[in-house]
Amino acid sequence: MGKVGKFAKVLAYTFLTVGACLMILPFLWMLLTSFKTVAESTSMNPFVFFPNTVKWINYLEVIEKNNFVAFYYNTFAMILFRVICSLLFSAMAAYAFARLQFPGRNFLFGIVLFQMMVPTQIFIIPQYLMVDALGMRNTIFALVFPGIVSAFGTFLLRQFFLNLPKELEEAAKLDGCNIGQTFVRIMLPLTRSGLIALGIFTSLFAFKDMMWPLIINTSTESATLSSALAKIQSAISVHYPELMAASVLAIWPMLLIFMVFQKQFVEGISTSGGKL
Repeated sequence: MGKVGKFAKVLAYTFLTVGACLMILPFLWMLLTSFKTVAESTSMNPFVFFPNTVKWINYLEVIEKNNFVAFYYNTFAMILFRVICSLLFSAMAAYAFARLQFPGRNFLFGIVLFQMMVPTQIFIIPQYLMVDALGMRNTIFALVFPGIVSAFGTFLLRQFFLNLPKELEEAAKLDGCNIGQTFVRIMLPLTRSGLIALGIFTSLFAFKDMMWPLIINTSTESATLSSALAKIQSAISVHYPELMAASVLAIWPMLLIFMVFQKQFVEGISTSGGKL
């Protein structure tokens, strides 16, 4: 490697390091602020970056005022059921659109694509009315309802099914498999990377979803972490240390999951060709 190549490599690593530091800075600022006093968090002259003393009382007060156990339960229950429903129904719909021939297939798939092209806020009112008519407000079902079927998941998995060779289905048919057996035993296991990618995207979208939980579940006990943070922000206003402490308590589970399954996250995203 010549001098130009070494310089380019050093420059690239320097740029990536600076970018990584800029990405970490907001999280570091949030963590440090959660241990400050209110005066330190709002002081501009002098500017206080590190707290003079660690104030664990901010975390204790936030936990005492809010039921984080219920927030964690509601959030992870919503993520779990949304992932299960999305993988199950999206895989079946994607296989039908990709491998089966039936009247109106292209028209119906066009409707799926149309759902991806319009803002999700359009569906909030009809979804709210349906959940309200079922009498299921302030429940886990209400949180899961918009994610039972995923247009994005159907589109994503359809691309994986289209890339599988037709000879696999023909061989399965010769062995006596029907459509259901071919789908479950032959085709579905071959889309493992696509299922992982969809599970990652679904869990992240569910974790970040704030508008729907804030609208459909008005009870504090049925709130998710994202909607609970919005309510906490409006309640404690300028008490930034407590707000940052609540934010740390809200994001640490997803950070932990990311660190444990980092390899699967990267593989799933790179395989799908998508981005967060």
